[in-house]
Amino acid sequence: MKPRILRCLLWLFTRVCYRVTVLRPDHVPAHGGALLVSNHVSFVDLLLILASTRRFVRFLLPEDVCERRWLKPFLCYLRVMPLPPESQPRELVRALHQARDALQRGEVVGIFAEQNISRLGVLLPFRREFERIMEGVNAPIIPVCLDGVWGSIFSYQRGRFFWKLPRRIPYPLTISFGQPLPATAKTFEVRTAIQELNTEAWPHRRQTMKPLHRGFVQRARRCPFRFAMADARVPRLSFGGALTKTVFLARRLRAPWAGQEMVGILLPPSVAGALANLAALLLGKVPVNLNYTLAEEALGSCARQCHLETILTSRAFLNRVPVKIPGRTLLLEEIAAPPRLGEKLRALALAWLAPVGALEKALGRAQPGTLDDLATVIFSSGSTGEPKGVLLTHYNIASNAEQLSQLLDFGPQDRFLGILPFFHSFGFTATLTAPAAMGIGVAFHPNPLDAKPIGDLVRRHGLTYLMATPTFLQIYLRGCDPAHFGSLRFVMVSAEKLPDWLATAFEAKFGLRPVEGYGCTECSPAVTCSTRDFRAAGLRQIGSRRGSIGRPLPGVSVRLVSPDTGAPVPLGQPGLLLVRGPNVMRGYLGHPEKTAEVLRDGWYVTGDIATLDEDGFLHITDRLSRFSKLGGEMVPHVKVEEKLHEAAGVTEITFAVAGLPDPKKGERLVVLHTLPEDRVREVLKKLPQLGLPNLWIPRPNQCFRVDALPRLASGKMDLRKIRELAVAFSAGPPVEGAGGVAPP
Repeated sequence: MKPRILRCLLWLFTRVCYRVTVLRPDHVPAHGGALLVSNHVSFVDLLLILASTRRFVRFLLPEDVCERRWLKPFLCYLRVMPLPPESQPRELVRALHQARDALQRGEVVGIFAEQNISRLGVLLPFRREFERIMEGVNAPIIPVCLDGVWGSIFSYQRGRFFWKLPRRIPYPLTISFGQPLPATAKTFEVRTAIQELNTEAWPHRRQTMKPLHRGFVQRARRCPFRFAMADARVPRLSFGGALTKTVFLARRLRAPWAGQEMVGILLPPSVAGALANLAALLLGKVPVNLNYTLAEEALGSCARQCHLETILTSRAFLNRVPVKIPGRTLLLEEIAAPPRLGEKLRALALAWLAPVGALEKALGRAQPGTLDDLATVIFSSGSTGEPKGVLLTHYNIASNAEQLSQLLDFGPQDRFLGILPFFHSFGFTATLTAPAAMGIGVAFHPNPLDAKPIGDLVRRHGLTYLMATPTFLQIYLRGCDPAHFGSLRFVMVSAEKLPDWLATAFEAKFGLRPVEGYGCTECSPAVTCSTRDFRAAGLRQIGSRRGSIGRPLPGVSVRLVSPDTGAPVPLGQPGLLLVRGPNVMRGYLGHPEKTAEVLRDGWYVTGDIATLDEDGFLHITDRLSRFSKLGGEMVPHVKVEEKLHEAAGVTEITFAVAGLPDPKKGERLVVLHTLPEDRVREVLKKLPQLGLPNLWIPRPNQCFRVDALPRLASGKMDLRKIRELAVAFSAGPPVEGAGGVAPP
C-alpha cells in the first residue's frame, strides 16, 4: 500500500511542477524483471521515472548520494541500492549482485548509466555496470529518455542547481520508454537507443517554440534595453530599438514586396542586413540571402529558382562589391529614408502595444506565422557542383538554435561576433535568427578577413563567442593581439577540418583552444559540436576530444552505415554518416528527385565518412566524393593533405588534393600547392617516413603550384574549382592566371 501512496504523491508533485508527457509506458512489462537504463539530467530524474510507471522501480544510485543525511531516510524508504565507486571493487560487485538478484525475483530495477547528473546538457559516456548486472539474467533492458528536463531548476544549467528561475510553470518535459532490448545488449547499443528516443521526443517541444520573428518580438519586449547588435555604422542598437526599426522597415517594404512569396536580399553581415531579414520574416516573406561572391550566371540561377522579382541591396555595398543584380533593385538608402513623425509613431505603437497576431495583420500577413512555414532558402556552397536551394522551416532553425543553446549554454551576458555571411547557413542561424530570438547581442563585420578591425570589434564590445572557419583563425592568428580576444570564452570552427597545429598555435597566443563543430546546410546547419569540459572535486565530464567534431547535439541521432550496402558498421569503423533530427531540411527547392536521394526514411545522407567512438564523439575522415580508388584501394584525400602539411611543416593550408581518371590505376592523385617548386620534392620524400603508404603518395609530375588555393566566401575550399584546375593542369600547358606550371 505504501508504494502506491508514494507514487500518488510523486504523481501530484511532478504534475504541479512539470507538465509531463509519457511516451509508450507499456514497454515496461507488467510482470517479471526488467532493467530501466536512463540518461541523467537533473536531481529529480528518479522521481520523474517513478511517477511515470505503474510498477515500482528500485534504483541504483552512487553511494555518496545515498549517504547524504537529508536524503538517506527518503532513499531508504524507496529501497534504493547504493552503488560504491570503482575504487571499492568488492563492495561494487556485491551491489551489482544485489541488483541482479532483484531482477531475478521479478522486480524492476533502474540505473542511470551516466551515473552523474550531466553538467553539459548532452548525453555523456555510459558506464558498463548494467552489462555486469545482466550477466546470466533473462530479463529485458528498457531504454528511457528524459527530454526537456535540462533548464529546469533541478538541473545544472549554467552551473547552478536550484538557484535559478524556471522559464515556465509547469515546466514541460517528455519521458520516453523505448523498445525492450535483449539482456545481452551492449553499452553502445543502449546509448544509441536513448539518443534516438531523444530525437523522437523532440517534436513535443513544439508547444513551447515560436516562429523566429515571434521569438524576436517577444524577446525584444521583455528586455528592450539589452544590447542587440552593432557594426561600424551603428555603434549600439538595443533590442527595443531593433524591434522598432524592424517594424518601420517592414512597413516601408510592404508595398515593394507585395505579392511576392520569396524576396532577395543582397547585403553583408551588418545591422542593416539583420533588420532587413527580420522585417521580411515579420511580413511573412521568405528571405533569400544571395551569395554576392558567385559568378553572374550562378547568381542569376539562384534568383530564377526562387522566382525573385526584387533584390534589396545597398548603394554603399554595390560601390564596394560590384554585382550585377538579377532582378529589380531596391536600394536600402531609399527604402529606409528618414521617417516622418506619423511613421515613427505608428511604428512605435505597433512595436510596443499591438499583440503579435495584430502586428502581423497590420503588416499585411494573411495568416499568422507557424513553425512549419518556410523561413529561408539557403543555397548550398556549390563546392562540388551547382548550388541547390535548401528549404529550411522556422521549426528547423528554431530547433537548431535551441540545440546549440542547450549544449553551449548561452546566457544574456554573451555576445557573438557576426562575420559569417547570411547566405551561409551557420551565419543565418547562429549570428542572425538565434541571437534575435534568444536575446543575445551580436557585433557584425562585413569582411571576415579584416583581422585588425575584427580584433578591435571583439575588444570594444566584450564579445564572448567567436564562430568562424579555420581559414579565418589563421588570419586572426597573424593579425590580432592577445588583448583583442581577451573577452572571448569560446571559439568554435566548422566548414573544414581544424588542423591540430592551428588549434595549438591559437591556444598558445590567445590562451583559448578552439573546438570543432560539424554541420551542413541541409541540417540548419549544426549537427555536432564540442563544448567545454566540466571539472569539480571528484568529477570531470569531457566536452571535447582532440581531432573529433564533438558529440551530436541534443535531439540529433546519427548512424554510420556501409556506403555500398547501407548496413550499420561496427563501432570504431568508418562509415557513411546519416543524420536525423528536427533540424533536417524540408527538401531541395524544385528538385524532388535530389531530395529523395538524400532523405531516406527521415535520415539525411551527408556524404561524409566518419567514425564514432564509444563515448559518442564523431571523427570525420573524408567526404565520400573525396576518395580516390587507386589500384582497388580507397585513398582519402584529407589524409593525404594532412600528411603533406605535416611533412612541409607549414602553419597555413597549403595543399589541396583532387582525384582524376587514370588508365592504369583507375584514378590518380593531383596536388595543388602554394609552395616554391624546389620544396615539393623534399616534402614528397618525407611522406613514407610519416606512415603514408606508397600507393597514396602523389607523383612529382602531378604536383602543380598555384598562387592561392580556390576558396568560397565561407573560407571553405572550393572543391569544384580545385578539380577544374587539376584537370586543366593535367591536360597540358600552364593555366593562365592560376600561377603555376607543372614540374618537369
